[in-house]
Amino acid sequence: MKKIISYPLSLLFSILFLCIICLFHPIQYICFNVFGYKAHKKSVDVLSYLEMKILFVLASRSEVEFKGELPEGKPLIFVSNHQGLYDIIGTTWFLRKYHPKFVSKIELGKGIPSISYNLNHGGSVLIDRKDPKQALPELKKLGEYIQKTNRSAVIYPEGTRSRNGKPGTFASSGLKMLCKYAPDAWVVPVTINNSWKLFRYGSFPFGIGCNLKFTVHAPIQVKGTDFNTLITETEKAIVEEIVSR
Repeated sequence: MKKIISYPLSLLFSILFLCIICLFHPIQYICFNVFGYKAHKKSVDVLSYLEMKILFVLASRSEVEFKGELPEGKPLIFVSNHQGLYDIIGTTWFLRKYHPKFVSKIELGKGIPSISYNLNHGGSVLIDRKDPKQALPELKKLGEYIQKTNRSAVIYPEGTRSRNGKPGTFASSGLKMLCKYAPDAWVVPVTINNSWKLFRYGSFPFGIGCNLKFTVHAPIQVKGTDFNTLITETEKAIVEEIVSR
C-alpha cells in the first residue's frame, strides 16, 4: 500500500526537486562569478535548505543531533557512512557552519544541475575510484585546503552507498591522506540513519515516511592520535549508531 501511495507523492517531489536545482543552477553561477565565494556559499545553503524542506511531500523529515562540541577555528574532517544522495544534501545543510567540502565520485561532477556545479566550484574534489593516481593528488589538495582555511572535508570511507542501511567495509586510505595534509584537523564521526529508505524501491518511486537522522559524534584530534586508533574509534562510533532496519 505504501508503495502505491508513494507514486503520486514521488512525482510531485521529483518535480519540486528538479525545479529547485534548475532554478539554483544560474543563481549559483551568478553568485560565484559576480559576487564570489561567500555569495555562492549562501546560495548553496538556501538550495540545501529547500531540498531538505520538500521531504515533507514524502511524509518524511530530518533531524541532527550533536553528541560533542566541535572545536572552533580548526579544520574538521567529517567521516560518515553513506546511504544515498540525501546524505550530501543533509550534511551540506546541517553542517553549513563548517563549510563542508566533499570527497565525491567523479560521476557526480557533470550532468546534475546545481549539484554538479557546486561540487566543481565550491571547493570539493572529484575522484575516480578506479584511478588512485588521479585520486591521491585531489585528496592532498583538499587536505591542504582545509588546513589553510580551517574549513571542513566530508568523506565516505565505504566508497559506495549502502542500499539496506548496513555499513560496508571502511577504507582508510582517503582519510589517511586528509589527515596527513591537514595535521591540525579533528576527525568527526557522523552516523546517518534512514537515508537509504528514500531509495528502498530503487530510483522511483521514493520511500515515504522516512525519518532521516544525522548524529554528529565527539571529535578526535588528529595530532597525537595513532592513525590505526583513529580509524578504529571513528568506525566504531559511526557503526554503533547505525539502525539497519
